[in-house]
Amino acid sequence: MSKTKKMMSGVVATLMAVSVAGCGNEEGLPPVPDADCDDWEWDSETGTWYCDDEYSSHHGMYYFGKRFYKSKSLLKQANGFNSHLNSYKSGIGSGTKGSFGG
Repeated sequence: MSKTKKMMSGVVATLMAVSVAGCGNEEGLPPVPDADCDDWEWDSETGTWYCDDEYSSHHGMYYFGKRFYKSKSLLKQANGFNSHLNSYKSGIGSGTKGSFGG
């Protein structure tokens, strides 16, 4: 294989790896994979996860700081949420990722 082909193979492999890493969920994995919830959704307004599994005991709950919150208004009252939200919003568009508390 020529040097050019080897170099191009390396470039293509690197681009594919970066593309795959950038695909899917930029927020990371759902916070509690073993919780009674099979359908986690990312809430970009709050930078947190919520359970969208209608058969789950956590249905409609937001997850932040290792706790579940029954509503967005209760979530917004959580200790440390304002700090999290400021950090999350400053990361939007700046090339950094927000976190979901913890």
